[in-house]
Amino acid sequence: MRRLGRRAWAASLVLIILVAGSVALLLNRQSESPVEISAPNASVPAAAQVPAAFVDESACANCHADQVQAWQGSHHDLAMQEANASTVLGNFNNASFTKDGVRTRFFQRDGKYWINTDGTDGQPADFEVKYTFGVEPLQQYLIELDGGRLQSFTIAWDVRGRRWFHLYPNERIDHLDPLHWTQPSQNWNFMCAECHSTDVKKNFDPQTNSYHTTWAQIDVGCQACHGPASTHLAAAVPGKKDFAVDFAAPDATAQIETCARCHSRRSVISSDYRHGERLMQTHLPALLTDDLYFPDGQIRDEVFEYGSFLQSKMHAKGVRCSDCHEPHSLQLRREGNQLCAGCHNAAAPAARTSIDVSGLHKKDYDSPAHHFHQPGKPGSQCVDCHAPTRVYMQMDPRRDHGFRIPRPDISVRLGTPNACTGCHEKQGAKWAADQVAKWYGPNRRQEATFAEAFAWYRDAQGVNGVRPVRSATPELLSQLSNIATDASEPAVVRASAIDRLTTYPGEQALGVLNSSVRDTNPLVRAAAADAFSAYPPAQRAALLPLLADPVRAVRIAAIASAPLESLSPSAVAEYERAQMENADQPGAHINIGNLRTSLGQAAEAEAAYQTAIRLDPTFSPAYVNLADLKSRWGENGVAIAVLQAGLEAQPGQGSHAAALHHSLGLALIRERRYDDAIAEFTAAARQAPAEIRYKYVLGVALYDTGKKKEGLQTLKNALRLRPYDRELLTALAAYAREAGDETAANDYMSRLQHAVP
Repeated sequence: MRRLGRRAWAASLVLIILVAGSVALLLNRQSESPVEISAPNASVPAAAQVPAAFVDESACANCHADQVQAWQGSHHDLAMQEANASTVLGNFNNASFTKDGVRTRFFQRDGKYWINTDGTDGQPADFEVKYTFGVEPLQQYLIELDGGRLQSFTIAWDVRGRRWFHLYPNERIDHLDPLHWTQPSQNWNFMCAECHSTDVKKNFDPQTNSYHTTWAQIDVGCQACHGPASTHLAAAVPGKKDFAVDFAAPDATAQIETCARCHSRRSVISSDYRHGERLMQTHLPALLTDDLYFPDGQIRDEVFEYGSFLQSKMHAKGVRCSDCHEPHSLQLRREGNQLCAGCHNAAAPAARTSIDVSGLHKKDYDSPAHHFHQPGKPGSQCVDCHAPTRVYMQMDPRRDHGFRIPRPDISVRLGTPNACTGCHEKQGAKWAADQVAKWYGPNRRQEATFAEAFAWYRDAQGVNGVRPVRSATPELLSQLSNIATDASEPAVVRASAIDRLTTYPGEQALGVLNSSVRDTNPLVRAAAADAFSAYPPAQRAALLPLLADPVRAVRIAAIASAPLESLSPSAVAEYERAQMENADQPGAHINIGNLRTSLGQAAEAEAAYQTAIRLDPTFSPAYVNLADLKSRWGENGVAIAVLQAGLEAQPGQGSHAAALHHSLGLALIRERRYDDAIAEFTAAARQAPAEIRYKYVLGVALYDTGKKKEGLQTLKNALRLRPYDRELLTALAAYAREAGDETAANDYMSRLQHAVP
C-alpha cells in the first residue's frame, strides 16, 4: 500500500487555478470553430479482445505445478489474507502501544483479533481485524468501518524486530487529521485493493457513500497477471496462445506494462482493465514531478519501480522485469553480482536476442578494479552503487530501478542524493565526487543529464524551501524545450519536461507541444495534450487530433484541454466516465463540476461540488470552486458563507486553509470590505509562504487601498523570492512610474524583458 505524506493527502485529480479576480475554472473556455479530427501518427497496438472469465485457480496446479509451487509463500500469494492464527504475525496478546496520548491495545476475543483505539469520533472503541495486509518486513491490518470501508491501520507490526510501530512517528495525528487511520487517505478500497487482490471491483455508490467491493481471489494470483483463464482451460490444444498477453514476446512492452499496473505510481481512469492492452487505456502513470522524484530522476516519494525503470538504459535496450526477477516466486534470478554479470562481463553477454547488447563493454565489472571496494563488503555489489535503496514505511527499503551511474558531482551542485554518501555520509558529496574523479579519471562516462534543468525549474518555483536558488529565465525555457524534443531522452523524461513547460506558455513552448502531439509514445502525447490548457483556444488546433487518439489516457487529457466547441457529446461523456472511476474521491467531482460550469449548467455544477464536500468536509478546493460559482451567479454573500464554512471545517493551518483565506479575501473585495479582505490575504500569504501568487495579491490590495508603503514592501519581498515573476515586475513598474521614479520603472521593465513568458 502506498503511504501518503501530509503533502499528498488531497486527491491528485483536482485541477484548480487561482487568479486575482476569481477562481478560474479549468474548463471555462472560449468557443471556436471545430477542426477536423484525424488519427495521430502513432504506432500503438490495437486493443486485445479477450472473451474470457475469471475461474477458480485451484486447477492451475494440474499443469503448472512448478509455477504454483514457486508462487506459494511469495509476497503476491501473501499480499492479503483473512485474519486468523496462521496469518496474523503481530502480538495480539493484550499488547499495547501509545502515541500522541492515545493508548492502543491489541488483543484476542472469541477466536478473533481486535484493536482498541480511537475511532472516527476520537473515542476509544474495539475494532475487529478482518484481514492481514502484507507479510514482510512489516504487516498491516485492515479494519472494517461503515459503508463497506476497509481501513489500513497505521500502527503496523515489525516482523523482524517483533514490535509495534507507527507509520508516521514524527506526525502528531488525531481523529480529524487526514492521515488518521479512519480517514480516506488510509482507505483500502481506493488506495490498495487493486494491487493486493485479483479482479477487484471497487463498486462505490456515490448516492449512499458506500462500497460493495468484490474480488475473484483475495491475493495476487495467476490471473492477476495472465488474465482470466476460462479460455485457457477450455483450449483444445495444450500450449495454445490463448492468453491475451504474451510475456515472452520479443517486444517487452506487454510484460513491463502488466507489472506496471501495480508497480507504478498512477491513477485509474477506467476499471475496464483488459490484459494485453496498453497500460494507459486504463491508468495514467505519474511523471517525474518534484514531489515524487529528485531533479535527476532518483526516487523521492513511494513511486515503486516503473517510473525509474522507464528512465534506464536497461529499458531502452529491451530488458524486461523477468530478466532479473523470477515472476512466480518474485526472487532474483541469480545471487549477488552474478545477476548483473550475466550481461555485464568480459565475455559474451548471456542476454536474450531481443536485448540490444551492442553498446555493452566487455569488461570485468565484478572486480575491485571497477568498484574500488573490498569484495563481499558494502560497495562491492552492483546494486549498492547502481540501484541504491530508499526506505519507506519506516523499514521497507526499495531499490531505485534507474540503474544510473552515481553522480556525487551533481549532488554537490544540486543537493540530490547519491549512492556514495548513502554509505559515506560523514565524508559528504564533495569528498565522494573527488574520489570518483580520482578512480575513473577525466574521461569517465558523464552523460548529459536533465537534472540541471529540472532542479532549476524546481528552485524557480520556490518549492525547494521558500527561497529559490535560481530564477526562471529564457535559458531555462530553452533547456526544457531541448529535453522535451530530444529523441534520445526516455519518453517519461520528455513528458516531464513538457509538464514543466506548462508554467511558461509562449511561442517556444507552443512549438514543442505542436510537435509532441505526433509523438509515438502515449505518455508524451498525454503530457502535450494536458499542457495545451495553458493556451487560448485559437492556439490549440494541433491538439484536436488527440480527441480521437487510440489511447484513452491521451483522449482524456485532450478532452480536458480542448475548446468546448470541439467536444462531441461522446467526448464529454467519456471524460465524465473517467472521473466517475474515482467517484469516491472529491477531486473527481470537482472536475465534473468545472466541466458543468463551462457548459453553463450551474445546478449540475453545484451538485458536483456539494458531493465533493459531502465526501470530504475538509477538502478546501470544493469550497473554493463552489464559492466561485456562487459569485459568478451574483450570490457573493453565499460565496462568503461557503468559504467561512470551509475554514471552520479545516483541521489545521497550511496550504489548504490558505486557499480558502485567499478566495475569501477576493469575495470580500467584491463587497468593498477592504480591511477584512486584507486580513484574509495576509493569512493566506502567511500560511503558504512559498505561494508567490498570494503575496502578489496581498501587495496589490494593500497598495490599491491606500497602504502604498506596505504594498510596495510586500511586492518587493516577493520579488526577492521570484526575481523574474512577470506579475510582480509589471505591478512594481507601474507603481514606480506612478510615483515618478522612472529609473526604478525602467529597471523593472528591463528585467521584465528577460522574464520567461
